[in-house]
Amino acid sequence: MNTFQKRAAIRIAAVSILLACIASPIAWFVARESAEEGIVSLAIEESDGFLQRYGAINLNGPDAAQHAKLAADSISGGLFDIAEIYDSHPKKLAESMNQDGMAVESLLPHHVAPDYTIASYHNIKLSNNAWVMRVFVPLHDATSGDTANRPITGYFEGVRVVPDWQRQQIFSTSLTVALMVGLAALLCGLALYPVVVLLSADNEKKTREVLDSHISMMEALGRAIAKRDSDTGAHNYRVAWIAAGIGEKMGVAGNAMQALIAGSFLHDVGKIGIPDAILLKPGKLDDAEMAIMRTHVNQGKDIVVGAGWLDGAQDVVAGHHEKWNGNGYPEQLAGEAIPLPARIFAVADVFDALCSKRPYKEPMSFETTMAILEKDTGSHFDPAVMAIFKPMARSIYDQLAGCDEPATRRLLQDRVKHHFEH
Repeated sequence: MNTFQKRAAIRIAAVSILLACIASPIAWFVARESAEEGIVSLAIEESDGFLQRYGAINLNGPDAAQHAKLAADSISGGLFDIAEIYDSHPKKLAESMNQDGMAVESLLPHHVAPDYTIASYHNIKLSNNAWVMRVFVPLHDATSGDTANRPITGYFEGVRVVPDWQRQQIFSTSLTVALMVGLAALLCGLALYPVVVLLSADNEKKTREVLDSHISMMEALGRAIAKRDSDTGAHNYRVAWIAAGIGEKMGVAGNAMQALIAGSFLHDVGKIGIPDAILLKPGKLDDAEMAIMRTHVNQGKDIVVGAGWLDGAQDVVAGHHEKWNGNGYPEQLAGEAIPLPARIFAVADVFDALCSKRPYKEPMSFETTMAILEKDTGSHFDPAVMAIFKPMARSIYDQLAGCDEPATRRLLQDRVKHHFEH
């Protein structure tokens, strides 16, 4: 399992657990409410049936109290432990309760005279740990008007002491529903993981293909520059590798590191626009020719700016001939006004140029090379970059000694793979 897969597994698991923790209590609450409402619905249906059976829907007649009493006595022996029936004024016509009702009556909170228009219920947890449900039902005249406009002729109020077996049943049902919802959330996360991994692998493959094409384009441009300048191209690989090593020590990472590598590799891309008579002139350039040669910096900047992922390379391409003391070109930038990638590259470029063999010169020794770099620290080079580079210089020199172009290409590829694929 790679880093992404581990990270994806952890995140999906965390989200699944979070969803389970949120959904399970909600499912518990909904299931409990549903069970309670089921009990209330049955109680209301039973009370309504008894009331109609005993003729108590019309609670204004001379026999209303008698019928109400019969109905209340019958109801208190069924789903309700206490039954109270009121007329429309409201005046209590009848009250009946069984032994369970008597045990809780004194513990019930006082309530005001009924004046409600829709059926409802309250859950009450009593001081003796009993759980009661108090049901409030308005009674309508069944003989007049449509269902929505029937006048209220009275009220029924019932109290049910929920028995232990029913409480246990509600608890078990609610727990089962909550566990099922929680399990469903976890299973959903488990099912999503392979899909995410598969999509990620496909995306990673396509990203790698795009990256390979970008790197190939970068190398093709680098080789084109090298061929125009009568170089093997190994210099581009070496300076990009050295600059990346310095950048790592200085904390450069991510897109900034990718831009440093690309800029270092393509630092002289503007030389494509320099005439051969100047670019390939064996002797020293005169002032006019040097002015034209120096235009390769801005020409290179024009090439990479806006070129997609190569856009970040402009810091090195545009600034690789600037100097710490401001005597460079083309902008005469000084100090930290010079972008850090350009300051890093300047050290890598001069180090490689001095200690590498060229058609017009032999390589300098490590000691001579470092003496020149140290002499120019503070004028050409950023002292902070040199402070990082000096402890690395010997191992870099030894590793590059005798490396041909394929070997240096492999060195850079390792760094490219590390910084471009993570």
